[in-house]
Amino acid sequence: MAKAIKKTAAKVENNPPTAKPAPAPAADLDRLIHDRVRLGILSALATDASLSFSELKKVLKATDGNLSVHARKLEDAGYIECRKGFEGRTPRTDYRLTREGRQALEQYVAHMEAIISHVKGG
Repeated sequence: MAKAIKKTAAKVENNPPTAKPAPAPAADLDRLIHDRVRLGILSALATDASLSFSELKKVLKATDGNLSVHARKLEDAGYIECRKGFEGRTPRTDYRLTREGRQALEQYVAHMEAIISHVKGG
Protein backbone atom coordinates (compact mmCIF):
# COMPACT_ATOMS: atom_id res chain seq x y z
CA MET A 1 0.00 0.00 0.00
CA ALA A 2 2.81 2.42 0.84
CA LYS A 3 4.45 1.69 -2.53
CA ALA A 4 1.23 2.60 -4.35
CA ILE A 5 1.02 5.92 -2.49
CA LYS A 6 4.66 6.70 -3.31
CA LYS A 7 4.09 5.86 -7.01
CA THR A 8 1.00 8.12 -7.11
CA ALA A 9 2.90 10.95 -5.42
CA ALA A 10 5.74 10.56 -7.93
CA LYS A 11 3.28 10.71 -10.85
CA VAL A 12 1.73 13.90 -9.49
CA GLU A 13 5.15 15.52 -9.08
CA ASN A 14 6.28 14.53 -12.58
CA ASN A 15 2.95 15.31 -14.26
CA PRO A 16 1.36 18.33 -12.63
CA PRO A 17 -2.24 19.01 -13.70
CA THR A 18 -2.61 21.12 -16.80
CA ALA A 19 -4.82 23.79 -15.26
CA LYS A 20 -5.00 27.38 -16.36
CA PRO A 21 -2.55 29.59 -14.53
CA ALA A 22 -4.15 31.37 -11.63
CA PRO A 23 -5.20 34.95 -12.26
CA ALA A 24 -3.59 37.73 -10.29
CA PRO A 25 -4.79 37.41 -6.72
CA ALA A 26 -7.69 39.40 -5.38
CA ALA A 27 -5.20 41.50 -3.43
CA ASP A 28 -4.13 42.97 -6.79
CA LEU A 29 -7.60 44.42 -7.49
CA ASP A 30 -7.74 48.19 -7.87
CA ARG A 31 -8.57 49.11 -4.26
CA LEU A 32 -9.86 52.50 -5.36
CA ILE A 33 -12.59 50.85 -7.42
CA HIS A 34 -13.21 47.87 -5.13
CA ASP A 35 -15.29 49.88 -2.65
CA ARG A 36 -19.06 49.32 -3.12
CA VAL A 37 -19.98 52.99 -3.57
CA ARG A 38 -17.06 53.82 -5.90
CA LEU A 39 -17.73 50.70 -8.00
CA GLY A 40 -21.38 51.74 -8.13
CA ILE A 41 -20.51 55.25 -9.26
CA LEU A 42 -18.26 53.99 -12.06
CA SER A 43 -20.76 51.32 -13.12
CA ALA A 44 -23.63 53.79 -13.25
CA LEU A 45 -21.57 56.29 -15.23
CA ALA A 46 -20.44 53.55 -17.63
CA THR A 47 -24.06 53.11 -18.72
CA ASP A 48 -25.09 56.78 -18.72
CA ALA A 49 -23.07 59.57 -20.31
CA SER A 50 -23.68 61.84 -17.33
CA LEU A 51 -25.52 61.62 -14.03
CA SER A 52 -26.30 64.26 -11.46
CA PHE A 53 -25.36 64.00 -7.80
CA SER A 54 -29.05 63.46 -6.97
CA GLU A 55 -29.41 60.69 -9.54
CA LEU A 56 -26.31 58.89 -8.27
CA LYS A 57 -27.46 59.30 -4.68
CA LYS A 58 -30.82 57.72 -5.53
CA VAL A 59 -29.35 54.86 -7.58
CA LEU A 60 -26.71 53.99 -4.99
CA LYS A 61 -28.89 54.67 -1.93
CA ALA A 62 -26.03 56.70 -0.46
CA THR A 63 -26.00 59.66 1.86
CA ASP A 64 -24.83 63.08 0.66
CA GLY A 65 -21.61 62.90 2.67
CA ASN A 66 -20.78 59.34 1.69
CA LEU A 67 -21.37 59.96 -2.01
CA SER A 68 -19.41 63.21 -2.06
CA VAL A 69 -16.37 61.63 -0.34
CA HIS A 70 -16.28 58.67 -2.74
CA ALA A 71 -16.90 60.84 -5.81
CA ARG A 72 -14.03 63.13 -4.76
CA LYS A 73 -11.65 60.15 -4.52
CA LEU A 74 -12.60 59.05 -8.03
CA GLU A 75 -12.28 62.62 -9.29
CA ASP A 76 -8.83 63.01 -7.69
CA ALA A 77 -7.74 59.77 -9.42
CA GLY A 78 -8.95 61.13 -12.78
CA TYR A 79 -11.62 58.42 -13.15
CA ILE A 80 -14.56 60.84 -13.23
CA GLU A 81 -15.14 64.51 -14.02
CA CYS A 82 -17.33 66.77 -11.95
CA ARG A 83 -19.15 69.79 -13.38
CA LYS A 84 -20.97 72.23 -11.15
CA GLY A 85 -23.57 74.61 -12.43
CA PHE A 86 -27.13 75.75 -11.93
CA GLU A 87 -30.45 74.53 -13.18
CA GLY A 88 -32.44 77.69 -12.82
CA ARG A 89 -31.52 78.83 -9.31
CA THR A 90 -30.80 75.33 -8.04
CA PRO A 91 -27.18 74.17 -7.84
CA ARG A 92 -26.49 71.05 -9.89
CA THR A 93 -23.46 68.76 -9.88
CA ASP A 94 -23.02 66.39 -12.81
CA TYR A 95 -20.51 63.55 -13.11
CA ARG A 96 -19.08 61.89 -16.17
CA LEU A 97 -16.75 58.91 -16.60
CA THR A 98 -13.35 59.77 -18.11
CA ARG A 99 -11.44 57.62 -20.58
CA GLU A 100 -9.05 56.65 -17.77
CA GLY A 101 -12.00 55.74 -15.57
CA ARG A 102 -13.53 53.53 -18.26
CA GLN A 103 -10.20 51.76 -18.79
CA ALA A 104 -9.73 51.23 -15.05
CA LEU A 105 -13.27 49.85 -14.73
CA GLU A 106 -12.77 47.50 -17.69
CA GLN A 107 -9.51 46.22 -16.19
CA TYR A 108 -11.18 45.74 -12.82
CA VAL A 109 -14.08 43.79 -14.36
CA ALA A 110 -11.70 41.62 -16.42
CA HIS A 111 -9.68 40.88 -13.28
CA MET A 112 -12.83 39.93 -11.36
CA GLU A 113 -14.03 37.74 -14.24
CA ALA A 114 -10.66 35.92 -14.29
CA ILE A 115 -10.84 35.28 -10.56
CA ILE A 116 -14.43 34.03 -10.80
CA SER A 117 -13.62 31.80 -13.76
CA HIS A 118 -10.64 30.34 -11.92
CA VAL A 119 -12.71 29.65 -8.80
CA LYS A 120 -15.42 27.96 -10.88
CA GLY A 121 -12.77 25.81 -12.51
CA GLY A 122 -13.38 27.16 -15.97
